[in-house]
Amino acid sequence: MHEDIEMNKKDIAQIRRRLNPESQNPVVICGCYVNGQKNVVSAFRRSLISLPQSESEKYMQIFRRSLSGDVGRNLVPLTFPTDEVMDGATHARLTRLNQTALDDDEALNAFFDAIIAGTRIEGNFLILVLHDTYDVPFKTSMDDEAAGAESETVFSYVLCAVCPVKQTKPCLSYSASENDFHALDPDWVVASPDMGFLFPAFEDGGPNIHSALFYTRDLAESHDDFVAAALNAGAFAPAAEQKETFKTVLREALEDECSFEVVEAVNEHIVSRLEEQKQDKEAEPARIGKREVEKVLTDLGVSPERTQSFSERFDEEFGLGNDLPAAGIADDKQMELRTGEVTIRVSPGCAGLVETRTIDGVKYILIRADEGVCVNGVNVDI
Repeated sequence: MHEDIEMNKKDIAQIRRRLNPESQNPVVICGCYVNGQKNVVSAFRRSLISLPQSESEKYMQIFRRSLSGDVGRNLVPLTFPTDEVMDGATHARLTRLNQTALDDDEALNAFFDAIIAGTRIEGNFLILVLHDTYDVPFKTSMDDEAAGAESETVFSYVLCAVCPVKQTKPCLSYSASENDFHALDPDWVVASPDMGFLFPAFEDGGPNIHSALFYTRDLAESHDDFVAAALNAGAFAPAAEQKETFKTVLREALEDECSFEVVEAVNEHIVSRLEEQKQDKEAEPARIGKREVEKVLTDLGVSPERTQSFSERFDEEFGLGNDLPAAGIADDKQMELRTGEVTIRVSPGCAGLVETRTIDGVKYILIRADEGVCVNGVNVDI
């Protein structure tokens, strides 16, 4: 689990704004193209200002994507072990890459080699890394950026993205110059990154060398092999796994008291915490502890025995005193009710329109239909 200050939405937005070819902020981009047999096909170093704008924009799109998503879902703060920061080879290599602006070939090649050897990736892939130096704007007493003021802090960082390189399919292509169609041969194109990281983390307006911000496109993947090879930082459970484990703990601990109303109320509470966070871009990512959930359960009338069971199971699965990122366990897009043959999807804000009831010994899911019913695009009367 992660401790202390974490990067918030405003911190991430500041870095993302710099990844713009028009501003020409990142000076150097380095890359290593690897085939499916893990042989290096090509390695390169590019100056951003030497590239056509259309090409530099494609690179910047990839790097911006490696800082996309929510903290606790796609973006995960990782803490380095103390001994790794003090004298670890991996942390020292990252620091060297940052301090030399990627101008140490030995460190750069060792970085590429570690990822190639230690990461399980099928097919061809491209490792991209950039270096940038950011003069963090001075903050006034009102916490606004002072126009024209000298920087208080210089944030130097490296940003890495690992992208699959996929072969296109043969197809017909229109040639405008010939006003005709011709067969287009297969080619290799760079896809969006599967994983990446920012080092060091940018927290509270400055660097945190004890932390990195890891990116994963797939919420079900932790890419622990890549994390170990590139960062040697602490392992973590991916968001999808944390969410499923939390649901299992809730279901098994509450047993027959795990009703629709209880699940809906717990999720509504977590979603409300996320909404509060979104109102304040400088707020740290919302986290949910077991005491918070216990209070929701108690307010709903869940028995003390079942609530205590939840507390014990929570500690067993997530560790004593740990909490969870709200973004990782919330169902903020929709709630899904599923029986053996029927699935109902409801936005969280409308979950109050659904209830469960037993009528004449038969269990039903009831949906209020005050505003009419539409079946396959046809309005019907009920």
